[in-house]
Amino acid sequence: MKWQQVRELFPDQFVLLSILDFTEEEDKKIVTEVAPIRTIPVQDANREFFSAEPGSIVYHTSNEKCVIHLRKDPMLRVRRGS
Repeated sequence: MKWQQVRELFPDQFVLLSILDFTEEEDKKIVTEVAPIRTIPVQDANREFFSAEPGSIVYHTSNEKCVIHLRKDPMLRVRRGS
């Protein structure tokens, strides 16, 4: 299913999606084909986002395009307290 179709079926909602196809442009993954799994209540969106399985994403249908910004350097430095 195309992203535009998902936006029409689930207006102004968070949706858990299985990514079926995408293209890459520099530091972006532009999702072109998805399979909606289920809608996500607003209060659960953050938790669901971080617990999504590989190949899935939680995304809000208010976005015109489904774009994932890729990090080239996945290392994150965290300062720990002494």
